[in-house]
Amino acid sequence: MRFGPDILIRGAFRPIVTVGALLAAAPSQAQTFDPRYPVCMHVYSGSSGGGGEWYDCSFTSLPQCRATTAGRAATCDLNPYYPLSAPPRPRHRRTG
Repeated sequence: MRFGPDILIRGAFRPIVTVGALLAAAPSQAQTFDPRYPVCMHVYSGSSGGGGEWYDCSFTSLPQCRATTAGRAATCDLNPYYPLSAPPRPRHRRTG
């Protein structure tokens, strides 16, 4: 039985390929927009920040969001899932 560099490379290569296949097959989470807030901050992290981008939907107004994005690689967008024409809540009358 030979234990040369060729065998060692093959032995190290299999677990790497297996882990890579498992990670690629794992379900990824979709970006969610919180429908309770009308404004989202779209943050761009770029390659120096780990890559990728995301939305932070926790703002009640564009000025509030813009104050938070000052000096950051981010923009403010209207939340596409915020219900603009939501029906008014029914009022309960007190009897008594």
